[in-house]
Amino acid sequence: MSLVPPSHDAVPAAPGADLTQRQDAASLRRRRLALALPTVATALAIAAAASASVGVPDGPLEAAVLVLFCLAMAWQAYIAWQYFYGAVAAGLGARVMSAVERQAAGLRPEASGRSRTAAVVAIHAEDAAAVFAAIRVMARSLARTGGDGRDLDIFVLSDTRDPEIAAAEEREFARILAWREQARCEAAGPGLPAIRYRRRQDNAGRKAGNIGEFCETYGHEYDFMIVLDADSLMTGTAMRRLVRLMEENPRVGLIQTVSYAAGRDTLFARIQQFAVRLYAPLSIRALETWQGPDGGYWGHNAILRIEAFAANAALPVLPGRPPLGGEILCHDTVEGALLRRAGWELRLLPEEPGTWEEMPTNLTDLLGRERRWCQGNLQHLGVIRLPGLTAGSRWHIGAGILSYLAAPVWIAFLGLGTWQAVRSGDLGLLAYGLTSEGPAAAILACLSLAVLALPKLLSLGHVLLSPERRAAFGGTRRLLVSAALEQALWVLLWPVLTLFNAGAVLSTFAGRVVRWDTQARDDRRVPWSEACRLQADSLVAGGLLAVALVYAADPLLTLWMAPLVLALLASPALSVLTSRSDLGQAARRRGLFLTVDDTAQAQELRDLAAARAAPPPALPRPQPVRGEAPVWLATATDDAKASPR
Repeated sequence: MSLVPPSHDAVPAAPGADLTQRQDAASLRRRRLALALPTVATALAIAAAASASVGVPDGPLEAAVLVLFCLAMAWQAYIAWQYFYGAVAAGLGARVMSAVERQAAGLRPEASGRSRTAAVVAIHAEDAAAVFAAIRVMARSLARTGGDGRDLDIFVLSDTRDPEIAAAEEREFARILAWREQARCEAAGPGLPAIRYRRRQDNAGRKAGNIGEFCETYGHEYDFMIVLDADSLMTGTAMRRLVRLMEENPRVGLIQTVSYAAGRDTLFARIQQFAVRLYAPLSIRALETWQGPDGGYWGHNAILRIEAFAANAALPVLPGRPPLGGEILCHDTVEGALLRRAGWELRLLPEEPGTWEEMPTNLTDLLGRERRWCQGNLQHLGVIRLPGLTAGSRWHIGAGILSYLAAPVWIAFLGLGTWQAVRSGDLGLLAYGLTSEGPAAAILACLSLAVLALPKLLSLGHVLLSPERRAAFGGTRRLLVSAALEQALWVLLWPVLTLFNAGAVLSTFAGRVVRWDTQARDDRRVPWSEACRLQADSLVAGGLLAVALVYAADPLLTLWMAPLVLALLASPALSVLTSRSDLGQAARRRGLFLTVDDTAQAQELRDLAAARAAPPPALPRPQPVRGEAPVWLATATDDAKASPR
């Protein structure tokens, strides 16, 4: 693909558009400065207070600790101000919302007859029964929105190579065709969408190649494409509202929704589902407010304009060898940046209901995903320099890189800071200035604790201020107890995740290539052997830190570092215990870690839970198994233009 941006706008400009665009650009600059300037000022204030508290560094060790502390706190300052920014934006309401978001509230989610849309589900060696169960739920939900079902088709795009899994996919597809045919005589039958399945033999480009091949082969039949992952779920109302928004906004090339984790029962999953619901809204609101049309693409639960995407989002191959070169793995952010580079707007809907996904249900699976995402984001070091990208797109890419580079900075600071404390007997910056004397140390302690605590305190306050939001979490008491327990768990999880991500960063730069296998999505109990093997680095680090504390024989240092040692040494036990579904279900019965998906559960989530619990419907007749040959199967109601070419 060409790396030179096009010399013309993707959409013809309307009369007077230049003045409006200049005004919008000036407003966007002010919004971004309102986040950037306080962040930089806070980071500089922390650095000045830390330097004044420490004085002139006495040797390279003290200098290194000071520099690492300032870098870590600068990143935390950005996170804190983003939450504060989000809280202010949430308070201002519609005054700072984009025109697309304001418009979303007034659009009726119904078929207009002006466009056709494909909802595509890209899969690779997934649980076929689970995938098609979700598709049945989405098909029913679409039927409930009215219409004849001809405006939106559902496609399952398989990259599966394993013959047995492929055969299971074909059997489930046969079942869903039989189910759809049976539903034709029911009240919801006429509104059911067509459901299609294709498995390709050549897996070039992974998911990006799978979607790209669909655009080339069948994209000309559709105006828009709703991209879903194997674990995605979206209501018919949300899908049709997205379509209407795209119809009404011809300069918009992509609208991204926020998909919340739901539907899993391990203790780990329930805590994470609660935490995301509690803490994500303010950061997402901040993101929408400052990014404007320079939105990002998260790879799923989003709608795209097919022609624009196919023409502009082809991925380059990075120079060099993997893991930093070669085929781009975390493709979604890059595709969004390329689409924006071509002049198309990318918008975010922070509060669109009815979109969900699933997440790893235990700590070990989460760590595996983090290793893959770490390599994918660090690979973007070769993308951020591409010519023509907007400043917003570069920041999206850069923030993904920095979020992982922060991990080795924190580990290096904690390691060297502990070594310095053992040698000097003074906790110094390791305690954020709390144990030092003087005005500089007091300022440092206040600023450090503020940037560390502000995101969670603001998020909790945002919920407590609204009776509706409190009720969604089961009420004030249950919310506060759950938040306290989640914070206690986070104290134990943070060192393990940070150490693991630091190792992932170092191994990526060392040239280790991570395998991108199929994710485990079901509730899964982790055995002790797996937990100890995969978290051996935590055990070693915890043991070394414990030995250092015994050697130092400093009660204050030992007390201060005890939570860190406990977290590292207990990480395998934490993985095993939190992977238990019975503990998650017990927490739910006691009203802990509730979200709106528990207290006001959507029909689609109830349908999906029922579909998972029920045995699969019987096939009307034996179905052939096609082995490894690629197939395209269409519903009986599809016309000739849906046949393979």
